[in-house]
Amino acid sequence: MINVPKGTKDVLPNQSHKWRFIENAARETAAAFCYKEMRTPTFEHTELFQRGVGDTTDVVNKEMYTFEDKGGRSMTLKPEGTAGVVRAFIENGLASSPMPVKTYYITPAFRYERPQAGRLREFHQFGLEAFGSPSPETDAELIFAASSFLDKLGVKGVKLELNSIGCRICRGEYNKALKNYFAPHLESMCPTCRSRYDKNPLRMLDCKEEECKKIAAGAPKILDYLCEECKEHFEKVKELLTAQGVEYTVNSGIVRGLDYYTKTVFEFVSTQIGSQGTVCGGGRYDNLLEELGGNPLPAIGFAAGIERLMLLMENTGVDFPEEQKPALYLAGMDAASRALCFKTAIYLRGKGVCAEFDHMNRSVKAQLKYADKIGARYVAVIGESELATGTVNLKAMKDGNVNSVKIAEIEEYLK
Repeated sequence: MINVPKGTKDVLPNQSHKWRFIENAARETAAAFCYKEMRTPTFEHTELFQRGVGDTTDVVNKEMYTFEDKGGRSMTLKPEGTAGVVRAFIENGLASSPMPVKTYYITPAFRYERPQAGRLREFHQFGLEAFGSPSPETDAELIFAASSFLDKLGVKGVKLELNSIGCRICRGEYNKALKNYFAPHLESMCPTCRSRYDKNPLRMLDCKEEECKKIAAGAPKILDYLCEECKEHFEKVKELLTAQGVEYTVNSGIVRGLDYYTKTVFEFVSTQIGSQGTVCGGGRYDNLLEELGGNPLPAIGFAAGIERLMLLMENTGVDFPEEQKPALYLAGMDAASRALCFKTAIYLRGKGVCAEFDHMNRSVKAQLKYADKIGARYVAVIGESELATGTVNLKAMKDGNVNSVKIAEIEEYLK
């Protein structure tokens, strides 16, 4: 038997309604905050992620699904959503649009890593991206949007953690301080951290090796090196959040796992899904458009992992809406009545009513048993008298109440 590839997961019919609930909440949140959908290809030129995500990140160094196509071009399945959205923004000339340009996406993404709870090799993200505004109000709006999305899902016990990792000016001074700090410890650190020391010491703070994490815990804090502009920006973001009653903790250890971030970075974190507790994260990336060949333009975004959200919601007992069940099951006694069941079901479906009939040539008793199994709200048995009178007895499966209804009026009754 051919099995599902490791790190991927089938979404079965009895689970898909949970996915629709999360996706609908995502679309409703995006609409409320005036973000419009953008869809980008599942694979892009590898260089996009090398330049955009950063060649010192674990994503680029260890986790990308990269292949050579038949034309000899290096292609990569997208490991995250932002780089592709930025590429599309630049390539399609959206910089000439009225600012800000606010987009969202719901997309699959791919990373080759060890599968664990809430983390798969094929996973799905909901993300918002806003282009053109440098203001802290846009940072705060995006965080409000993420918080609103989580509230809409009924997610509890998630904490907002906030940091600023500065701009090019203050990052230069901070990198010097990090190098001075890490220099005496390099021999004790992993090969990846040693390779990052010269290229991008900030990435050393994001290492998952235990010994490296212990060393990094004593490193200088970026907040002590922010320039005046970055300090003012971060203070204003915090003021806006506080004014709206959004609780947060400043965590100077947040640097995010991708190289393109600047200034504000944030994560919504839970302790209910194991060590991989971040369910939503993002921040500013004011230099990314320029690095990918566009004109300099500030931008900010976030992404939430749908599988992690699903796991968190299940672990904390969030009530999902019930999956859709038939409003009516039509049971036929013979060939003529079965034909009417078919005709009536097709008519009702055209009116938006979920109706079902027998596809398996079952007996009436077996049809009624099946109707109960699939959770039909009402059942109508059609036989000779129903054919003759054009009237059926609608039985409510919940309480057994029966009402006589004209077949032509079933639609109105079910509403």
